[in-house]
Amino acid sequence: MESIESLVSEVKNDIFSELDNVHAFVSPSAYDTAWLAIIPSQDNQNCPMFKVCLEWILENQKEGGFWGETNEEGLPTIDALPATLACMRALKLWNSGHPNIQSGLSFIHAKAEILLKTNYQSLPRWFILTFPAMIELAEEVGLDLVFPPGLRCVIANIFLKRHHILQMQEIVEEESLYFPPLLSHFETLPPSYYYDRQETVKQHLSSDGSLFQSPSATAHAFLSTGNIDCLKYLQSLLLKFPNNGVPAKYPVDGDLIKLCIVDHVQGLGVAEYFDQEIEEILAQIYRNQRNDPIVTNNVPVKLFKEALAFRLLRMNGHRVNPGGFCWFLKEPKIVAYMEKNSEQFISAMYSVYRATDLLFPGETELEEARSFAIKMLQNSKNTNNDHNLFISKGLQNLINYELSVPWSARLDRLYHRRWIEENQISPLSIGKASFYRMSCLDNKKLKQLAVQNYEFQQSIYIQELEELKGWSKKWRLSEMGFGREKTVYTYFAVASCSCLPYNSIMRLVIAKAAIIVTVADDFYDMEGSLHELEILTDAVKRWDGEGLKGHSKTIFDALDDFVNDIAAKSQSQQPGATLVANLKEIWRETFVSWMVERRWSLTGYIPSMDEYLATGCTSIAAHTIALPATTFFNQNSSTPPFKHRNITKLLMAVARLANDIHSYQKEEADGKMNLVLLHLHQHPNLSIEDSVTYVKQMLETKRKEFMEQVLMDIDSDHEDMARSCKKIHLYCMKVFQMFFNSANLFDSETALLEDINKEEEEEEKEQRYIQDFHSMSSCWISPPPPHEHTNKTRDQIT
Repeated sequence: MESIESLVSEVKNDIFSELDNVHAFVSPSAYDTAWLAIIPSQDNQNCPMFKVCLEWILENQKEGGFWGETNEEGLPTIDALPATLACMRALKLWNSGHPNIQSGLSFIHAKAEILLKTNYQSLPRWFILTFPAMIELAEEVGLDLVFPPGLRCVIANIFLKRHHILQMQEIVEEESLYFPPLLSHFETLPPSYYYDRQETVKQHLSSDGSLFQSPSATAHAFLSTGNIDCLKYLQSLLLKFPNNGVPAKYPVDGDLIKLCIVDHVQGLGVAEYFDQEIEEILAQIYRNQRNDPIVTNNVPVKLFKEALAFRLLRMNGHRVNPGGFCWFLKEPKIVAYMEKNSEQFISAMYSVYRATDLLFPGETELEEARSFAIKMLQNSKNTNNDHNLFISKGLQNLINYELSVPWSARLDRLYHRRWIEENQISPLSIGKASFYRMSCLDNKKLKQLAVQNYEFQQSIYIQELEELKGWSKKWRLSEMGFGREKTVYTYFAVASCSCLPYNSIMRLVIAKAAIIVTVADDFYDMEGSLHELEILTDAVKRWDGEGLKGHSKTIFDALDDFVNDIAAKSQSQQPGATLVANLKEIWRETFVSWMVERRWSLTGYIPSMDEYLATGCTSIAAHTIALPATTFFNQNSSTPPFKHRNITKLLMAVARLANDIHSYQKEEADGKMNLVLLHLHQHPNLSIEDSVTYVKQMLETKRKEFMEQVLMDIDSDHEDMARSCKKIHLYCMKVFQMFFNSANLFDSETALLEDINKEEEEEEKEQRYIQDFHSMSSCWISPPPPHEHTNKTRDQIT
């Protein structure tokens, strides 16, 4: 724990305390740095003006002899070709680094063929412009480039494609929305491309002295025109980037970098250590958006940023308009271009897709954006499985996972582990022969914190599951001899989906409630006689177990102890007697609803759909599982959470509808009621598929209403529930959605465990019990309790 606290402090110091200096988080570009390195000194033409850039080149050649970016496996990407040529040219020009040049030439000879042929069918525009130019400029300074014979036709075709672009495109398009204009590639334009350089540069120079915020283009502009504003811009770069390597673009978008940091920290599962910092960042970005809307001519970057900001701000409770990023749907030309060039928009569409997870009622434009993003991402998945120049393999794996498992059914801890394993450091956008990457996303201390945080929580999970199994055995709930024994399933779901300030005791409360619900529900469904059930229901209503025996006594005794234990340990401001009474009431209504459904089943009574839902939303017991855990938050509200507010009613409805969609066949065989079957009964002219569709539409409506209740302060009771209690509701909703995402996983003996077992870490298992646990727990990632609560939480449990 001390190590985690130390890492948190270091990450705060390395990243969050430096956010006023966001440009320091952008990785240097070898290609752009090489362009600054070739500029001669104004005092001595035989020396470089920016000697530190030349030194950076000498110090930053990769082990394979190249400069430029690598993929997750440490192998060079296609941008290494023009970047290496640019760096060798700079060294050759100043008669420096001869061994480096030889290593670079060897790399070109050995690797150019595989890099070009692998990516030939999807070479991006920047590469088609840059690579031929670098070949020409490298040969001008006397570099002896030897390409394999098999590349001659490929390189000739690349030169031909460049010629076509130069002929067909204006140097600055009037409305360049899809990619930077030709002039932003100023350094790549051949001498034969005629235009008035002096006037063109002067006309399009930005107020900061740059040419489209490109260091390489601005460096060439200074070399070509001597423009003093260009020089000032280049000099400012080295003041801003003391490591002497310059980025692919400057100035950087500070808000975009901050958004990416927040997103990455949340993905790693360590956001709770930085709650205050994240709150301040998002509040500032929200103010910036309201005062200064996002302005850029780069559509992919604009969409990526707008959708990311929308998702993070909405998740944090800010009121944001989805029109801020759905505008593209109203632009037919942009949509057509995106569909034709889908690979350029993968990161943007991924951001849009994730933003549309947070749908509220009436947001049809978000639904349209979601459908479009799914189509684009599926197309990318089908056509770019092996080689994608625009995103990393890790991000592609993450996209595939998110397309198959919707956010509402995704367990947070599984997702955090996947994020860590995929090492998601995809570029924000692509520059010229360089990825515009963020070094802070690859921060070693942040990664170490995520891993140690995971390992710390693993140790807690082992103890908790052992305690839960002991509790279940003590009250004989695991030895009933009928129904579903789901202690491990239940704990897996709770631990994988929760992120609570008092982690241990609240996880155990939710898990124990779910176990009692499962055992009692099965007793009412399949084991108890009508007489036994009537006696048990009456005992629960009176809360008096005298005279009970057998399974009924086991269930009641466990329930009674559970309620009293919560009241003894709770931090609720309610008096103890009031709290106990409230806890008993939610269990009474649940047992009564099970009794009603049992009578329906035995008598063959067919209720109306409204009558069924009135009982079924209670019998699903979502509120019975969620509400007891909320007693461990200090409630500022005078209204106790046990009053069924809209958010609780919606949780109950979502859980019931999700269950009924995937359980109607089993429940029909068992003679039980189900909304799908009732709808079909009332509409005999429809098919079963029509009835399933009807219930799915109901579920979607309720889920949108639920999400709005969770994320916004709109409780119709005029007294909103605390955000911490809302999170409990959200976690419970996601667990129910997970179990009923594509099938009824909770009733399966193997489906979920087979998925869990894929994450086994064999080296951590020393005993059979720990083996069984780790087959489940090795895919959980959860932060430890806040530091000041750690000891208290463990003491409460024991």
